[in-house]
Amino acid sequence: MSTEETPAAPRSLAEALRARDDRSLAALLRSRPDLLTPVPGDLTQLATRAATRASVVRALERLDRFAQQTAQALAVAADPATYDELLGLLAGDDRDPAVAAALPHALGTLREQALVWGGDERLRLVRTARELLAPSPQHPSPTGLGPTVQEAAAGMSPGRIQQILTTAGLPSTHDPVSAVAALTALFTDRERMAALLDRAPADSLEVLERLVWGPPYGQVAPEPAPRLRWLLDRGLLLPTAPGTVVLPREVALHLRRGRAHRAPEPVPPPVEAAAVHRPQVVDATAAGQAYTALATVEELLKEWDEGGPAVLRAGGLSVRDLKRTAVALDVSEPVAAFWVELAYAAGLVASDGEADERYAATPAYDEWRELPAAERWARLATAWLTATRTAGLVGGRDARDRTLSALGPGLDRSAAPEVRHRVLALLAGLPEGAAPSAGSLLARLRWERPPRGPVEAPHERGRAGGKDDDLRGRLARWTLSEAELLGVTGRGALSAHGRALLGAPAPRAPQADPEGPGDKLPVHHRPTPAPAPLSPAEQATAAATAARLLAPLLPEPLDHVLLQADLTAVAPGPLRRPLADVLGVLADVESKGGATVYRFTPGSVRRALDAGRTAADLHAFLAEHSRTPVPQPLAYLIDDVARRHGHLRVGAASAYVRCDDDAMLNEILADRRAAGLGLRRLAPTVLAAQADPATLLEGLRAMGFAPAAESAEGDVLIARAHAHRTPPRTAPEPVPEGPPVPDDTLLAAAVRAIRAGDLASTVPRKQTGTPAATGGALPRTTSAETLATLQAAVLTGETLWIGYVNAEGAASQRVIEPVRVEGGFVTAYDHTADGVRTYPLHRITGVAELADGDR
Repeated sequence: MSTEETPAAPRSLAEALRARDDRSLAALLRSRPDLLTPVPGDLTQLATRAATRASVVRALERLDRFAQQTAQALAVAADPATYDELLGLLAGDDRDPAVAAALPHALGTLREQALVWGGDERLRLVRTARELLAPSPQHPSPTGLGPTVQEAAAGMSPGRIQQILTTAGLPSTHDPVSAVAALTALFTDRERMAALLDRAPADSLEVLERLVWGPPYGQVAPEPAPRLRWLLDRGLLLPTAPGTVVLPREVALHLRRGRAHRAPEPVPPPVEAAAVHRPQVVDATAAGQAYTALATVEELLKEWDEGGPAVLRAGGLSVRDLKRTAVALDVSEPVAAFWVELAYAAGLVASDGEADERYAATPAYDEWRELPAAERWARLATAWLTATRTAGLVGGRDARDRTLSALGPGLDRSAAPEVRHRVLALLAGLPEGAAPSAGSLLARLRWERPPRGPVEAPHERGRAGGKDDDLRGRLARWTLSEAELLGVTGRGALSAHGRALLGAPAPRAPQADPEGPGDKLPVHHRPTPAPAPLSPAEQATAAATAARLLAPLLPEPLDHVLLQADLTAVAPGPLRRPLADVLGVLADVESKGGATVYRFTPGSVRRALDAGRTAADLHAFLAEHSRTPVPQPLAYLIDDVARRHGHLRVGAASAYVRCDDDAMLNEILADRRAAGLGLRRLAPTVLAAQADPATLLEGLRAMGFAPAAESAEGDVLIARAHAHRTPPRTAPEPVPEGPPVPDDTLLAAAVRAIRAGDLASTVPRKQTGTPAATGGALPRTTSAETLATLQAAVLTGETLWIGYVNAEGAASQRVIEPVRVEGGFVTAYDHTADGVRTYPLHRITGVAELADGDR
C-alpha cells in the first residue's frame, strides 16, 4: 500500500469517531446510553459529550477490574503511548502471558466506549479520564505511582538539579531541561539503575520499599536522616513541599519491575461451588419454599384483609406495626419486611388513600388469588427480579439519619435489578445442583464492577470486615437469601424453574456426581456467558415457562381434613380455597408446617355462627370434608355454643341487653365484671348499658356468655367480615439506574441522525452570492438569492446546505433536497432528520451548494 493510501492518524476523538462504521457507533451508544440524551447533532457534539466529567466517571465505574487497570496504566504512561509501552506497564518485565492475552479485549472495551482513541502506536486516554486517574497530592493514583521526574522537579532550582546529577554520577548539563532528561534516562535504564541501587545503604532501600507501592509521598524532618539524605542527594526522592518528599514514577516502576499495579487481574476469579446436590433435591426444596412463599403472602394479606396498619405521616410502616406483622407471620423482622415489600412490588398491597390512611390489599390481590399456584409464584418472582425497592435497607439510616421503614420512601436502589440478575446468572453458569461459595461469588462481582475507590488486594478479599459492606456486595448477599426464601433457589443452588425465570440455557452436567446431597465438592470451571437481561415480552415468556416447570412440583390442594377427638383438625397438605376459607373461620390455626393443625374453641365456633352459619350447616360441612368420623366432643361443642348463641340480644339504645330469661339477666347484674358496662334494668327482660354495643358485646363474651347483635328492627346481625380493598392501584415503577439501554431501532435512528448532522456540518460548500460563513457558522445569503437557489434546486434535484433558525431561536445546519417551493415555504427531504420537512423561507438564514465530490 502506498503512503498516500495509508489513512491518516486521527487528531482528535471526533475524528476517531468519524472513522467508525455505524455498528461501532451503535455499540458506543449502547454501552454509554447517557450520550443519547438528547441525540447529539453531529459527531463533534458526541465526542464533546463523551469527554464530559460526569459521563466519563460513569463509564469508568462500569468497567471491569482489568479494563480499569488498563485505563489507570494509560493515565501514568506517556501521552500518546504505544501498545508495547502499555503492555509493559501491565505485564511488567516478566511479560505475564495472562496479561498479554487479556489486554486486547480490555483495550477494545476502552476504545468501544470512546475512553481511548488512536492506533496502537498512538494510544490516547481521553483528557478527562487522565485527569481523574493521574496522580496528584490531593488525589493519589489508583496505581500508587507518583509524578514523573519532570513533574516533581518543576519547582527545583537549576543548581540543585545539577548537584543531583553530579552525586548520581552523571555529567552536568547546561540547562535544567537537559538535566531532568538525563536523570530520567538514568532512572529508566534498567542496568544503570540497578548499579546505582546496589550502592545504596540497606536502610535507604527500606525507605524505598515502603513507598514503592504507594502512597508515594512521605514526611521528612528539616534535617533528614542519613538514609534519607542519600536518597535525596541522588534524586531517588524529590521534594514537593516543605517537609514532603515523593518517590518519582520512574524509580517506582524500576523497583516494581515495570508494573503499574501490584497485582494485575486479567482473568475474572472463578465462582466456586461450596456444595453440589442432586438436581431433584434442589428443585423439590425450591418448590417447597415457593409454596411457603405463597402461603406467607396470603397470610400477610389475610391479616390486613379488614384494613391493615396505619400509614406513617412520612410514609411506610411503623416499627411497632412491622414487629406485629413479624409476630403474626412467625418470622424475623427483616424477613417480614421482605414479604411486605414483595407484596407491594407485585401490586398486591397499597395505601387506601382515605383520610385515616391505612394499608390494605388491592383489587389485584383478588385476581392473583384466583390464578393457579405456579402462576401466582411466577408473578411474585418476576416482581422481585425487576424491583428496585430493597427490603434489606429497612431499619437502616438515610442520608439525613432518618430510619428507613418498610413501604416507606428511600428504599429504591437502581442497581438492585442488575445485581439480582447477575447473581442468578452466575449461579446459572455453575453445574446443575451446585451451590456457590459466597466469598467467590462476591469476589467475582467485585471484579466485574469494582467498588469506588481503591480496591483491596486479592488475598484480602472475602474476609470479614473487608469491603463486603459496599452496596453491590450487600445487594448480592440479600439476593442469595431472598432467592432462597422465594424458592428461586433450593439449598443455595439455582432450581430449574429459577433458571427458566432467568431465561438461562440448560447447564453442563457436572464432572463428578456427589454421593449425597450434603457432600461438598470443589467445582472450578470457566462459567458460560451470562444471559442478557430480558425485555418485558421475553420476561413474560420466561415467567410462563418457569410456572410450567414449577407446577408439577407443587402439592395438589386437598378437599379433606382429619378430625381428631382432642378438638383439632389436621390438614395433611394445602387445602382448596373454599375449604380453607370456611375452616379458617370455624377454627384457629394452632401450628403450621407440612401439616396444618386447626383447633376448635367456643370462640371460633361462635365466630362461625356470627358469620351466618347454623349448627346444622357446621355439622354437614365437617361430615362432608372429614376423612374421619366427626368426634363426639366436637359435635357437643358446636351444639352447646349454638344453643346459647343469640340467647342474649344486644342493640343500640346507647346499648341494651334483651333476654327472655330473667335469671340470666340477674346473673349478669350480680357479676362484678359487669360493673364497667354501666348496666341497669329497664324491664324484666331488658338491661340498658352506658357502653356502646361493640364494647358491650366484648364484655359479655369475656364473661362467658354468647350474645348476638341485633338491628333496630330486632333481627340478628350477621357479623361476617368485610374485606377492605384499596381503589385500583398500579405496582410501583422501578427507578432506573441512569438512562435506559436503547433498543436497536432507536440506535439505528440515532446513528442516522448523527451522521446526517455531521454531514451538514463538515461537507465542503460552494459559495453562492454573498460568501457563506466558514468555521461551522450558518450560511448567509439574501432572501432573493435564497429563493432563487431553492427554486433552481427543485428543477435540478440538487442537494443544498442551509442554515435554519426555529421558533425558539435555536440555530442549526441542515442538508436538504428541495421538492417544492410555494407560499413562503420550502418542502424538502431533510437528510439530518431523515424525513420530509417543511421550512418557512423567512427562517432560512442562507443557502449553499455542496461541493461536487460530496453530492
